[in-house]
Amino acid sequence: MVSRDALTPPEAKRVLRAQARARRARRSVAERAEHGRALAAAPHPALAAASTVAAFVGVGDEPVTLPLLDALRARGVRVLLPVTLPDLDLDWGEYAGPESLVAARFGLREPGGDRLGRDAVATADVVLVPAFAVDRHGHRLGQGGGCYDRALTRVRPTTPVLAVVFPDEVVDSPLPHEPHDRSVTAPLLP
Repeated sequence: MVSRDALTPPEAKRVLRAQARARRARRSVAERAEHGRALAAAPHPALAAASTVAAFVGVGDEPVTLPLLDALRARGVRVLLPVTLPDLDLDWGEYAGPESLVAARFGLREPGGDRLGRDAVATADVVLVPAFAVDRHGHRLGQGGGCYDRALTRVRPTTPVLAVVFPDEVVDSPLPHEPHDRSVTAPLLP
């Protein structure tokens, strides 16, 4: 067995992603749904003051985010959702409820309405990003396409960026990272 320390950051990330996917595949639908309800019931303090939140729709084995998105909308918060572009950068659209979502590439669900442009994420008071794991230093392990690393270059430096993970995905050991990787402020947990 090869030590993770002997791997380059890209190799180590691939190994960790495979392990994370396997762990998530063992998580039950009920457990993911309960986690999603808990996120909506006890939102992070940064979300309480936000008027615009950039978020995402959790799909597959990801944490369920729709209850949180609906709770934010019910409070009058404008919710922006990503639209993956051919170059793997992100455009944004406004969330108008679950019925407004359309199927998209990579099994994602995106807003079906007007596009707001790549820079729309800069209007967000809080940004929620998907992750397989986040460490105590704010390093995030994403899917590997770099979509959010590109988008986060447009976020104001003072805007909280929260990684939506399950509690056991917050790790003490530093995650491998590269110069292009963008850090997050904290994990979003119930």
